[in-house]
Amino acid sequence: MKYTDLELTQDAMKQMGELALDAVIEHILGLPDAPRSELKDSVLKSRSLREPPPENGTDFPKLLDLLMNQVIPVSINAPHPSYIGYIPGGGLYPSAVADFISSAVNRFTGIWLAAPAAVRLEANVLEWFAGWMGYPESTRGILTSGGSLANFSAIVTARKHLLGDDISRGVIYASDQTHHSMMKAAMLAGIREENIRLLETDKAYRAVPEKFEKAITADQKKGLKPFLLISNAGTTNTGAVDPLNNMSEVARRFELWHHIDAAYGGFFNLCEKGRKKLSGIENSDSMILDPHKGLFVSYGTGSLLVKEGELLRKAHMLTADYLQDLPTPEGEVDPSLYSPELTRPYRGLRVWLPLKLYGIKAFRENIAEKLELTQWIYRRFCEEQGFECISPPDLSVIAFRYIPERGDADLFNRRLQKAINDSQKLFLSSTLLRGEFVIRICVLSFRTHKSEIEEAFDIIKFFAKQQDKE
Repeated sequence: MKYTDLELTQDAMKQMGELALDAVIEHILGLPDAPRSELKDSVLKSRSLREPPPENGTDFPKLLDLLMNQVIPVSINAPHPSYIGYIPGGGLYPSAVADFISSAVNRFTGIWLAAPAAVRLEANVLEWFAGWMGYPESTRGILTSGGSLANFSAIVTARKHLLGDDISRGVIYASDQTHHSMMKAAMLAGIREENIRLLETDKAYRAVPEKFEKAITADQKKGLKPFLLISNAGTTNTGAVDPLNNMSEVARRFELWHHIDAAYGGFFNLCEKGRKKLSGIENSDSMILDPHKGLFVSYGTGSLLVKEGELLRKAHMLTADYLQDLPTPEGEVDPSLYSPELTRPYRGLRVWLPLKLYGIKAFRENIAEKLELTQWIYRRFCEEQGFECISPPDLSVIAFRYIPERGDADLFNRRLQKAINDSQKLFLSSTLLRGEFVIRICVLSFRTHKSEIEEAFDIIKFFAKQQDKE
């Protein structure tokens, strides 16, 4: 029987790799001059790509051209140096190289014995994270696709430890600024929707410990079982950091599990100013961190740390007869025993390689720079007539709006955001804070420096003043 050989020759592999490499390098070098977003006619462009499965193959150069010129440009250009819309995802080149290596060698890292050395590198990364956050040696963790699944495993761990099989009375407490993935994860973990308490924040959009105390006490009197208190180390809306020490005290007093969503803000703990803002993060029982945010690596890289790692293992461990030939030596970590996943991509290398290549000092400097840039543009907003910031930035998110001389402020700012985004000179996101429409920015890309922030402010100011004259 004749068949197509799927193994490429040495020359074919080299040619394909060189073509892809050249295209990627050209793309990265062209980022500063590229549109900040390219979403015009995006529905039509997307639908035009729908097709049946191909019976026969297509030459790689033609496919590469399709990707680089018709697929990738139709997007919000998150890797752009001026990208401050949502929380940037970085995209360090060494991280991409690591993904290429890990995919090409295709080692199975779901179980320790299948690739012991590779699993050890990933374990190193998680141990480094724990040390940076002030967690003890008993900590265990996992790398996930992002904060959503990391939160899910955290809730499952707390539920298993404090509720056992009786989950119907379990209650979770969080502020009204908590990321929606937390509520989704709670429901997927079997917590009843009516048992999720989202408590009102203060004027700076931070959690109010006293409100948590009152809510917990009220639920205990109803015969419910409070078990999980969630804090934020950098909210999505405003970047607010909850009073982490006080929240830990509430959790201890009522014997609740204290989990911190530090997906966005946790890695600011690497620098001095960030560490002051995140004081008390080490007193939690678990936290999530997104390396694809604060460490600038490729999208699809989240993590969970659990201070008492044995509790993470107990919540996820399950054995099978067909795994009996794959034991894990004492002192080593088998990822499958701590995670919902068995088969999984080797996420560790995309974090390990950049950290080893640059050293922690480089990341500390970059993180500190983002805090300085945020303070600069915050001061400019405060100085410029017409602008108002909703609250001083704790980290690197600013929620702001422009108050026009006349007319409805919400409508004005909706039009302002659209005008800015339509210009393709900048891309900004928006949110609602207590019913008011506000525009938000987040400074976190490793490519974003003073010149990009100055340009961003000038663009925002230009469109605001122009629109206010109309």
